[in-house]
Order: sequence, then C-alpha cells, then structure tokens
Amino acid sequence: MNETLIWILALAIAIVLGWLGWTRWRAAVRAKHPKREELEEVKDLLGPNVVAPPSMAMPEEADAAHDADTEADIAELERQYAALAAEEEARQRAQRQTTESTEAPARAQAESEAAARVQAEREAAEAAARAQAEREAAEAAARVQAEREAAEAARAQAEREAAEAAARAQAEREAAEAAARAEAEREAAEAAARAEAEREAAEAAARAQAEREAAEAAARAQAEREAAEATARAQAEREADEAAARAEAEREAAEAAARAEAEREAAEAAARAEAEREAAEAAARAQAEREAAEAVARAQAEREAAEAVARAQAEREAAEAVARAQAEREAAEAAAATAAATSAPRTPLSPQETIVMVVDDSKVVRVKTNRLLSPQGYKVVLAESAEQAIEFIAAEPPHVLITDVEMPGMDGFDLTRHVRATPTIADMPVIMITSADDRKAAADAAGVTLLLGKPYPEERLIECIERARQGQPIV
Repeated sequence: MNETLIWILALAIAIVLGWLGWTRWRAAVRAKHPKREELEEVKDLLGPNVVAPPSMAMPEEADAAHDADTEADIAELERQYAALAAEEEARQRAQRQTTESTEAPARAQAESEAAARVQAEREAAEAAARAQAEREAAEAAARVQAEREAAEAARAQAEREAAEAAARAQAEREAAEAAARAEAEREAAEAAARAEAEREAAEAAARAQAEREAAEAAARAQAEREAAEATARAQAEREADEAAARAEAEREAAEAAARAEAEREAAEAAARAEAEREAAEAAARAQAEREAAEAVARAQAEREAAEAVARAQAEREAAEAVARAQAEREAAEAAAATAAATSAPRTPLSPQETIVMVVDDSKVVRVKTNRLLSPQGYKVVLAESAEQAIEFIAAEPPHVLITDVEMPGMDGFDLTRHVRATPTIADMPVIMITSADDRKAAADAAGVTLLLGKPYPEERLIECIERARQGQPIV
C-alpha cells in the first residue's frame, strides 16, 4: 500500500512538472511576437511590393513554428530587399537616360549631380538599410538563440526536476520500505521479547509452584511426623498408664491374697496353738470335746478362709468393674463423638477450605487428578500408598477421599475399612475408582460411598466433591 501511494505521488509530481514546462514553452513562444512586429516594420519600409513569407503570419497562427522559421524570414526579406533595390536602380537609370535624351545639355550637369546625389543617397540608404537589416537579423538571431537556449534550459530544468522528483519518490519509497522493514523488525523483536518474557514468567511460575508444593509437602510431612510422634507418645502414655493400673491392681490383689493367706495361716496357727494349749491344759477332757474343739477350729478356719476368698473376689470384681467402667466410658465418648459427627449438620466449606486426598500408586493418575481438581480451588493432597494416606489422615483429615483399588500393601478396601473403623473420620466420603466391573459387592462391604468405573466423567467426580463440600450426601 505504501509503494502504491509513492508511485501515485511520483505521477502527480511528473504531471505538475510537465505543466510547468509547457507553460514556460508558451511564454517563450509569446516572447517571439516582437520579432514578428519588427519584421512587419521592415516589410513596410521596403514597400507594398514586398511579399511577406509564410512564416510572417500572426503569432496566433505560428505558435507552433520552430526558431528556424524566423531565420528563413530574415533571409527572405534580405533577398526581396536586394531585388527591390536592383529594380529601383534600373528604373532610375532608365529615367536618367530619358531625361538626358530630352533635356538640354545644360541640365545634364545638374542631373548628373542630382544622379550622383541620388546615387549617393541610394547607396547610403542601401547601406543604412543593409546595416539595419543586418542589425535586426543579428538581434533576431540572438533572440532566437536566446529562446532556443531558454527552451533547452527549460527542458533541462524540467528533466532535472523530473529526475529530482523521481529520485525523491525513489528515496521516499526506499525510506518507506526501510521504515516498514524497521517496523517489522521492531515488532518481531518486541514479539520475541514478549515471548521470552512470557517463557521466563512461565518458568518462574512453574519454579514457584514447584517450590510451594515442595514446601507444602515438607510442611505436611513435618506435621504428619509430629502428629505421628504425638500419637505414638499418647499411645505409649496410655499403654503405660494401663500397664501401671494393671500392675497396681495386681499388686493390690496380691497383697490382699497375701493378707488373706497370712490371716488364714495365723488363724490356723492360733487355732493349733489354742488346741495344743487346751489339749495340754485339759488332757483329761474327753475326745469328744477335743474333736468338737477341732471342729470349731476347722469351721473357724474355713469361715475365715471363705471371708478371705470373698474379699479377694470382691476386690477382683471391683477392679474389673473399674476397668469395665473405664472401657464403657471411653466407648461412650467415642460413640458420642461419632454420633455428633454423623448427626450434626455440616457447615458448607469454600473450595479453598476443602481438602481432597487422592490415593493411587500411579504417579500419572495422581498428577492427572491433581490437574483436574486444582483449578476448582480445592486443596489436593497426594498419597502414593494406603499407608502414607493413613499418616496424612492422622495429621490432617481430608473432607473427601479418592482411592484406587489395587495398590501394594494395603489396598483401597483395607484403607476404606480403616477409615470406617476410626470414629473421628468414620463418616468421611470415600470415592473408589476402578476399571473392574466386579468390585461393587466388595466396595459396599468395605463401606465405599461411591464406586466410579474407568473411564469416568470428570464432571461427575467434581459434582460429588461439591456435594460433600456443601454437606450434602453423595448419591
């Protein structure tokens, strides 16, 4: 488009220059009119017998004649002037001869003198006319030369101006092309710079995302490790307390049994001593009294032994009752927590608050699922095994669990049973994804909330997570 405009501009300049050249030529032609008038004056001086050459026409009729016509006119006038001069000389000679033959010889001298004067005047007039004609011819030739030089100068000026216009047009076209090339190069450089900046920004964002994910993973691992350590410490403390309680109960039972045994032995020893003393003091008493005393002693010993056994039994039952009460209390608390978690209405969560855990031994599946869920705003936690998922759940329970079936070690069914057996997360929605068609019964038995077959609609998975986020059941 720029090149077309340049050519149009060059054509317009050429037209203007052509018009200027034509105008100058017309002015030069009009400048020749005084020469035509001078030629007419010469013709008048020569008399009516002089016939003007065709080139002596009016300027309006000879505007297109060449400068050579003016020179030819001057030559024709000189020729006619010479012919007229010759005729005048012949006429005067004839008149003189006639006068000489008719007049008196007295007048011959006067005529001779007059003829001499006429001849002198004629020669002077002829010389003046020739000088005037030569002067005018020289002036006309000079004017013609000047006009020719002016025309040539005008043509040269027009050609120079046309060349300059063409050069300017060429320069403008080249400048426009150079500007277009520079603009294209600048735009290309800007596009390359933008592409480089976008690539660097994408790389920086990817690095920042990787660093953020690594930091989050490290934080989660640290939190999970600390939670596991806290859980282990709590478990150890609880087991230590239970062991101490059992040891204390066993010690108290042993002490009670020892006391009962000591009391029994003391009673038996006292009975034996009493019997021996009584036997020693009352040797004479009858065998019946001895046997009665022994019977009384045996009854007393049996009574005391029964009382000791009863006390030991009561203490054992009391310890068992305490243990049962403790167990029942813990079971009641767990049941109450489970019931509260199950029955209490859930407050809808925002997508950023919703934690979704994806458990799969395939890294490809984990990455693909993460790319599907992350744009929704969920906080996605990835676990490569069921064991790792249990550690993550202990540190921070998710709101939705998505698991595969077949995994090394614990499979998806084992993980689901673990979730259902843990009171605090027993009602967690579990979505299981499998490519097999015969897993429905096993999934229902394990407590799976929803079973999706591969390939599954991605919108269906997101819909289930949204229902869980809003506290609605997954159907």
